[in-house]
Amino acid sequence: MTTGPNKFMDDFARLMTDMAGTAQGMRREVETAFQHQAEKFLAGMDLVQREEFDAVREMAIKARDENEALAKRIAELEKKLADSAK
Repeated sequence: MTTGPNKFMDDFARLMTDMAGTAQGMRREVETAFQHQAEKFLAGMDLVQREEFDAVREMAIKARDENEALAKRIAELEKKLADSAK
């Protein structure tokens, strides 16, 4: 049976070890709760994924290019129509 200063040090070391384990457990719980809340917050913001954004961006660029080409073609046709009407 351990008595005296050694028992005190053993008990103190055991207490510190238990506290460290408890602190790690609490840290994991806080991290998990924070991550869950962050995911919930982001899900509520109705954000799009990067791949979806890039796909729509490419579609918009293509549509703009086609629109510019059609506008140029219309201008050329209108010029030809005006020239033939003279």
